[in-house]
Amino acid sequence: MNTYIMNFFSIDCSTNLGSLFIKTKNKTFSKILQSDKLNNDLLMKQILDFFEENNLKFEDISGILVNQGPGHFSGLRGSLATAKGISIAKNLNLFGYNTFIWLCAKFFNKEDSIFSLIKFRDKYFIKGFDKKLKSVLAAEQISEDKVLEIYKKKFIVIPKNGSNNFSSKVLKLSNLNIVDLDHNDLEFLQLNGLLDKKLIKPLYLS
Repeated sequence: MNTYIMNFFSIDCSTNLGSLFIKTKNKTFSKILQSDKLNNDLLMKQILDFFEENNLKFEDISGILVNQGPGHFSGLRGSLATAKGISIAKNLNLFGYNTFIWLCAKFFNKEDSIFSLIKFRDKYFIKGFDKKLKSVLAAEQISEDKVLEIYKKKFIVIPKNGSNNFSSKVLKLSNLNIVDLDHNDLEFLQLNGLLDKKLIKPLYLS
């Protein structure tokens, strides 16, 4: 198990409500970002203000984690570019994660198979993992009828902050789990080697 990163900074601009999160010295700090604050220039200012407001410096962290998606094109592109710029300028390790695996973190080694379901721009997307959260099904678009037909008895996770976008039929599935995304779970994923360190690029879904 890799135990390198303990103090980290996370950037998530995949949705209309983005977030900044820092864990350092066993303390956590978070900030919600509005969608109109997610362009490159304003995002960097928000980050600098966030560190200053909490009396923190980039030297207080050892790595940057950035959400690769799925999500909005401009938010993902801008946040990845900003994260890469900071990692180079401050000589910090950069890791990428996606919302699919983030949703599954709490169920590591608890279910033989887990299916992460996201609804984005009125379309459903699904990705499958085994009990060690290794990918067994690439992210793909799926119709609601197929979700109800193929996955009605499967272990499915969806995000709590977007659950109101799911239909009542999907929400009534017997093995559906509504998950509150927790930034602390990102550290668990990194420690278990489940984050991307190479070819960190946006996850765009049509």
